[in-house]
Parts: sequence; C-alpha cells; structure tokens
Amino acid sequence: MQPKASVNDFVIKFANVNGTGSASANGMFAKAIFRMGIPVSPRNIFPSNIQGMPTWYEVRVSEYGYLGRRGGTDIMVCVNPQSMQRDVAEVDAGGYFIYDSTKPLDLRLVRKDIHYIGIPFTEICLREYTDARQRLLFKNVIYVGALAALLNIDFGILKDLVSEQFKGKEKLITPNVYALELGYQYASSNFDCPVPMHLEPGHSVGKHIGDFENILMDGNTAIALGAVYAGATVAAWYPITPSTSVIDAFDKYCRRLRIDPGTGKKNYAIVQAEDELSAMGMVIGACWNGARAFTATSGPGVSLMSEFLGLAYFAEVPAVLVDVQRAGPSTGMPTRTQQSDVLMAAYASHGDTKHVMLFPGTPAECFSMTLDAFDLAERLQTPVIIMSDLELGMNECMSPPLEFDDERRYDRGKVLDADALDDMTERWGRYLDVDGDGIPYRTYPGAHPSKGSYFTRGSSKDEYAAYTEDGAAYVRNMDRLLKKFETAKSLVPPPKIKQADAETTMGAVFFGTTASPAYEATEILAKEGIHLDTMRIRSFPFNEDVEEFIETHDRVFIIEQNRDGQMRRLMLNETKVHMKDKLVAILEYDGLPITALKIASMIRNYVLGGNITPIHGLETTEDVAS
Repeated sequence: MQPKASVNDFVIKFANVNGTGSASANGMFAKAIFRMGIPVSPRNIFPSNIQGMPTWYEVRVSEYGYLGRRGGTDIMVCVNPQSMQRDVAEVDAGGYFIYDSTKPLDLRLVRKDIHYIGIPFTEICLREYTDARQRLLFKNVIYVGALAALLNIDFGILKDLVSEQFKGKEKLITPNVYALELGYQYASSNFDCPVPMHLEPGHSVGKHIGDFENILMDGNTAIALGAVYAGATVAAWYPITPSTSVIDAFDKYCRRLRIDPGTGKKNYAIVQAEDELSAMGMVIGACWNGARAFTATSGPGVSLMSEFLGLAYFAEVPAVLVDVQRAGPSTGMPTRTQQSDVLMAAYASHGDTKHVMLFPGTPAECFSMTLDAFDLAERLQTPVIIMSDLELGMNECMSPPLEFDDERRYDRGKVLDADALDDMTERWGRYLDVDGDGIPYRTYPGAHPSKGSYFTRGSSKDEYAAYTEDGAAYVRNMDRLLKKFETAKSLVPPPKIKQADAETTMGAVFFGTTASPAYEATEILAKEGIHLDTMRIRSFPFNEDVEEFIETHDRVFIIEQNRDGQMRRLMLNETKVHMKDKLVAILEYDGLPITALKIASMIRNYVLGGNITPIHGLETTEDVAS
C-alpha cells in the first residue's frame, strides 16, 4: 500500500510509559511545530497513578486550523512495548508505525497496510550513555530528533527550545542537543527524509486561525491569570485533579503581582483547607467581607461544596467557583475529561436552587470569562461557576492572545457605602427589591457605625433580614430570587450562532471543548449535503436566543461529553421546548475528547437512517467525504 501523503495535516501519537520524562520531549515536539507557524493541537492522555502505566500524547497538525480531535492516527511513535499491540492496531491504513528496533519486531504485530520505521533507540542509548537515568531520559530526546528529519521540523527551533527549557542550567543544553542530533543523523542516514507525510512552513494559513496571531496556553493558567486581573485576593482550595494547577498558577502570578512594593508584604491569601466544603466556606466569608475570592475543584469537590453553595445562593453572597470537570461518578477517572457536572452545578444544593454557569471554549475565554465571573457574582450577589474540563484545563491549546481593557472597571454591584446610607430617607432592607430586577442592595461589614448592619441568614427571613418562618415571606423571597435569575439572562455571555451555507431545518448545539470538533464535523457533513446551523452555548441561564434557535429548527443535535445528555435535559427543563424528540443527543463519555469524525458519523447515521450509533470503522480519515 502506498503511504499516506499530506503536508501539514496529520495526527501523530506517542505511546510512552508514565514517569519516564517523555512529557517534556513530547511538548517540545509540539511547540516546535507551533513555532514553524503551523497550527497544532496537543493533548496528554495520562493515567492517574504516578509511574509505570501506559501514557499517550496526541498531536493534531492541521493546516486548516482545526484544533479538536479528528479521530484516527496517521503516525504512531511507540516507545512502550506494553501497549504495542494496541498501538499498531490504532494506525490508519497507509500510516506509519515508528518503533524501537533494538529487538526484532514481533511478527504478530505486522500489518500489510501500514509502513514501519524501525530506529534502535535503546541500542543508541546503550552505546552513548552509561547512566541508567540518562538512557531513560535521552531516549525521548533522540526520537524527537529522528522525527525532525522524518517530518522536516526546523532543527534550529528545537535547539532554541532546549536552550529556553534549560535556561540557568546551561550544562544540560549541550547533551540534549547532542541527543537530538543522534536521532536526526540516524533517520537522515537510513530513510528517505522527509516522508510523504511531513511539515512545510508557510505552506498555507488555516482559515480557522486567520493570521496565526495565537499563543499556546492551558486553560487552568488562563483562569488563574484572569482571577488576578479580576482583582481576586483570596483563594481557598483543597487539591484535586485536574484543578490543582489553577491555584498553583494563581500563587505564581500573585508572587509577582500581589506584593506591596513599599513593605514587601503579600496582598493576597491562599489557604489550603481541610476539605472542599471548608474551602467554599472560606470563599463565602471572604466575599461577604468585601474581598474577591474563589476556589477551584472538580466534580467530587462540587458535591461536597453543595451545602455552602446553597447558603451563598439563599443568603445572596457572591462567590466564584472553577469546576475543571473530570470523569465520574465518585472518584471516576481523575485524569480523563468529561462534561458531566452540568446538572449538578446548575442545581447544586437542596431545595429550589439555580446557579449561573459559564462555559469557556479556549484559554482566551477562560481568561475573559473569569473576569466576567467575578463581576457577575457581585452584580447578582450569587455564586458563579466556571465550567471548564480536563481537556481545556490541563492541555496546552492554541488560542487568541489574552486581552484586557485597561479602562475596565470592576462591577461591585449594588453596594451601599456610608454616604449612601446617610442619604437614605426610607428604611433599608437587605433583601428588599427596590429596582424590580430581583437584586437587593448590600453593605460591607463596618461600612457605617450605626446603619447598614444585618444578619446574613441561611434560614428563612423577611425583606429586612429578620428571621421568620412565615410562608408568605419565604415565597416572596424565593420569587425574588427567581426574578434575579431572569435578570441574569441579560447579563451572561450570549450564545454564538452560525448559519449554514444552505437553508436547513437542522441545528447543532454544543459548548466548551466540544466546539472545535463540532465545527469541523459540520463542515465534513456540509460537503455531503447535510447542512446544520450551529449554536455554541456560553452560559446558563439560557436567554431568548437559545429558545428561538431550538424553536426554529425541526431537529437539533445536542453534542456533549456525558452519558445522560445533561445539557439536553437542562434545555428541556429550562426552555419552552414542547417536543423533546426534536432534541437529539450526540454523546461521548469514554473519558477522551470527542472527535470530529465521530460526531459526523453519528449525525450522518441519524439523518440517513434514524439512529445515532456510530458505524464500526467510520472513525478514520478514509470515511470523510471529499
């Protein structure tokens, strides 16, 4: 079979062993392609244990700028004998299997429809290094050097990346560059380089990327930086994968940007609580006192925080929660991604509770929506939950640069200071709806020596914060909270709606990290004559645009990464959709990001045959209509 031939358009996957130092080498490979000006989308697929288990690193190279998972593997770099049988089977027909040829390949692993490239990585390491640790680490660097020759990666860029990585440890630069050269020279001397599937800088500019003014950044770091720019000074948390790096990054930036220049004292507080419930309690206390505070967690943490989330909702205290979702229930798969906290976050706590949620899709949106979250929390006096996930939070993603308007001012909401309290002629009520939008006025503790004080209650109260069990007062309060939620519809980010090139009665709805593969899937289907309007949900509560989109389409495919179609259920519950059959669930919940080919195959199957079960074998590039 002829090998696949493509320029700047392939999927390469690395099969490694966790704990062998492969992550830095694989990251250097992806960054080198990015610096060549070629759109790239890397993602780490790793186990939750510390060492010894198989781990994979997938890199999507797409001259069109597609950043979601495509599906299928064109090039497999296998450095893990334990997973070799699985890795060989995963390569698409016509693709390449690069392996360690120090020992002969097991004949049971030979396929006639793929191409094998054997490089004796272990033999080279045994010859060049005597230290066992060096042999383990430099094997990764050697295969990156070999790939530079095979795929036409700019070797100068790799050298620059090594110099940057080991800045301050200059003695490590030369041996790492030497290891790159070992791999490069072997591949150049033994194979026709580059192979038909390779890279060419300046070949084209992806239409989804524009002028390529992009950065590589993970969502957790962007959220942390957004919290700094939003004026957050307090973070309380309990470590949990995959959210821990949010607080780590916040701490790093605060050490640079939250230090008083005169005294050298820290103008921030980061507290590791004894559990997630305590962390949320600390956030509520800090926000009640007038600070901007937040916490970051994942699904199990949100479960524990539910009681305090209900308190903040009912007592009307601002708070920001970052939920970096992972596979559940229970402990689930801590290092796998899902969008499976949607319903839990929307209604967290007992009783009639509804929370504002934001759904970022890129690091740039992680940054901007974190800014919005703090403003919304104080404007609405309620918790706001940022719904990220592991795919976005822990993987470096291509994204537009982060932007901050220096003219932006924090929206602290309806806060009465001492002068405002003195000027009031009528009686002030903490839970009184003066403006008809459901949002009362509040004060900071100590704002006035005699006015503006009140009891913050998690129990039933009247408009003046006085304890009562009167049913009518409770109903008035609950109805006002619902009115405030209606007000939120005009304040949260609206959905992004795109019309198809041809008139259609079908639509697709998605959110967060499903967006990139969903957009690509609709373009695949459009080439086959299946056209869909699209809507990317960016927030909850849903505004009128969401309801109108659903009402004006006969079939709407809801694409999400959970088993039960949680966004679909939320839309049925929170909109006036009368026909639940018009909302068709397109689901993925194996812990890996959903692929464009899988979305396309499921929608295609439904349109053509009335079912959504993917046809076996469709998730390869051979099945994409030309």
